Amino acid sequence: MRLRQTVLDTTDPRALAEFYRELLGLAYRPGDEPPAPGADDPLGRDWLVLREPGGVPRLAFQYVSELPRPTWPVSHEIPQQLHLDIAVDTAAELDAQHPRVLALGGTLLLERLDDDEPLRVYADPSGHPFCVFVG
Repeated sequence: MRLRQTVLDTTDPRALAEFYRELLGLAYRPGDEPPAPGADDPLGRDWLVLREPGGVPRLAFQYVSELPRPTWPVSHEIPQQLHLDIAVDTAAELDAQHPRVLALGGTLLLERLDDDEPLRVYADPSGHPFCVFVG
């Protein structure tokens, strides 16, 4: 057995795939690329896969009609269930990535900058939490 990819539920697979494609520099699996502007996008309403440029699958996005947003880390009313850890090499890079994450549609949930492992916790556009930390 081997882990193939992590699948994220979302009410908008194309929008969430685009967020992570831009954030992480990933590429669509052949055939999953966005259609021409104005064209129908049936895959973008159902299931998409992003890969490393070398072809290794990393993230997939699956349509769901409803998705309650986790309240973690602010409260535990709706748990995180899963989160992604994204590492950067330095505190300066952590700071440089912050406005980029926000510009792509991420939402800051928590900052812990005065720690041995500085980090920020964000929510992606569908509400999934992810951490960006120095490590």
